[in-house]
Amino acid sequence: MTSVARRLRADARRNREQLLAAAVTAFSADGPEIARRAGVGIGTLYRHFPSREALVDAAYRSELARLCDSVPGLIASRPADQGLRAWLELFGEYMTTKRGMADALRMVIASGGDPFAETRGRLIAAFAALLEAGAADGTLRGDVSDADVLASASGIWLAAGEPAQRAQAMRLVDLLMDGLRYGANPGHRG
Repeated sequence: MTSVARRLRADARRNREQLLAAAVTAFSADGPEIARRAGVGIGTLYRHFPSREALVDAAYRSELARLCDSVPGLIASRPADQGLRAWLELFGEYMTTKRGMADALRMVIASGGDPFAETRGRLIAAFAALLEAGAADGTLRGDVSDADVLASASGIWLAAGEPAQRAQAMRLVDLLMDGLRYGANPGHRG
């Protein structure tokens, strides 16, 4: 074995040790705080989420599920146009959370994860359910693509998703809703 090979192995070993030390420091700063806020011990945190990436991925998927799982209740509790309007506000909260997690989500992707694998499909299905309910109860147009509404809503929250832009975002949501109501058949009941 040459001295160059030994030196490279020693460098690789030192790099690995430095990476592990940095990870421990990061987790010791973040992990206990997360566990404390959740009211659990640090061991519980690491049993459920063995890495920061696993925690970030699970948190993102949980937010997506919370958002999409709210659709049936919104449809059941109010006219569909009002349900969609309420859901667009929840969608804005989701987009804001996602924006705040951007660096952490990039870390998940860099480690080989794909937190967005099911995102588009779940969001399209949620919009489709809301739009279908609106067409059925006559409060929303029946000729609108769920993918177009997803793109429109995403654009609103990407352009005006900062807390200081909340009033503007709500005005844009109202404009979108006006367009979705235009030409609806209010006398139609599915």
